[in-house]
Amino acid sequence: MPDEPPIVTTRYATAADARALADLAARTFQDTFAADNDPAEMARHLASAYGEDQQGREIADATITTLLVDADGALAGYAQLRRGPPPAGVPREAPVELWRFYVDRAWHGRGVAQVLMQQVIEVARAAGAGTLWLGVWERNPRAQAFYRKSGFTDVGAHVFMLGTEAQTDRLFARPLVP
Repeated sequence: MPDEPPIVTTRYATAADARALADLAARTFQDTFAADNDPAEMARHLASAYGEDQQGREIADATITTLLVDADGALAGYAQLRRGPPPAGVPREAPVELWRFYVDRAWHGRGVAQVLMQQVIEVARAAGAGTLWLGVWERNPRAQAFYRKSGFTDVGAHVFMLGTEAQTDRLFARPLVP
């Protein structure tokens, strides 16, 4: 008998979620990128980008929307939308950045990412966004395939700093037509 599909729900993060989000965010980033990056650069990035205080500030920031996804009662992933000017190449129709989008490895291939992406799109539309854009590492074909399947197209590139190392992210965007 096949595994039952998980019960998946999404919600907005609150200050009480900061510690759990910090743990999940650091773990999913490391799981995704550690094997292909210098450990010292990875440690620098994790120290500056994640941590309970940092996640608490992001949850409280009015320009960032943090969504959490629970699967079978466990924190399974998160996404963050960020308002601000996009880089060159991104369509300018009320753009919102999908700044972070991660699903815990244990939940890959179980429909969690699709549920979270649908919620991201709904939240961005409700906020008046006309374009959703993101940066995805040029060496992450799995993520690029997921974003293409979700309606995004490659519109250029920009630099992402991992610690002190400059890397190239592909810029992906999709219109948010009602």
